[in-house]
Amino acid sequence: METKVALVTGSNRGIGFEVVRRLAEQGYLVYLAARRPGAAEEAAGELSGRGLAVRPLVLDVTQDESVRRAREHVEAESGRLDALVNNAGVLLDEDRRLPGLELPIEAVRATYEVNTFGPLRVTQAFAPLLVRQGGNVVNVSSVMGQLASAGPGYLAYRSSKAALNMVTRVLAAELKPHGVRVNAVHPGWIRTRMGGPEAPGRPEEGAEPIVWLATLGPDGPTGGFFGPGNRPLDW
Repeated sequence: METKVALVTGSNRGIGFEVVRRLAEQGYLVYLAARRPGAAEEAAGELSGRGLAVRPLVLDVTQDESVRRAREHVEAESGRLDALVNNAGVLLDEDRRLPGLELPIEAVRATYEVNTFGPLRVTQAFAPLLVRQGGNVVNVSSVMGQLASAGPGYLAYRSSKAALNMVTRVLAAELKPHGVRVNAVHPGWIRTRMGGPEAPGRPEEGAEPIVWLATLGPDGPTGGFFGPGNRPLDW
């Protein structure tokens, strides 16, 4: 049986790193993707040094050319992709401290480039490989993108994740006839650079629902939004 292949964006640290580790421990060949070559190589080297099949991949989700080169590299080297985890995301300092009425449009645009356009760009590029395998796409979202729970602050982050949720629904409907499942996930409030030191969850815990969705079989759900414990969430 051929080795399954996964790609995780923004995975040189935090939740993404734990997702790579867990998928590799389940027998996947995993591409650990990061913007900077040094970051990707160092993180992948740490895991491959433990005997895991992890390879570094330079991928900037905001750049068409970078995504194209990454797709060509994976296709030439592995010829398949069974799971794509769109994990790369940002929460800019301006968005943390400024109300929406004062937030520069440039900060909103920069947030969308990573959190919304990035997953769409990467999924579009890798869709042919995913269709070939009947694979899984996992978009790492947040309950902060739920319309029902929206409140003041974090305008760019909240709205970018709400938009990502809609991207998830549309792509799930379009890819379902091709046997590809597309789901969104809220990993929880996790102690990472983005989540901050006060967050109660560990990266290992945040990785759990992501890995579950990345390894779904043909009968698994699609077009859903899930949280810790693999429980369904409202949009």
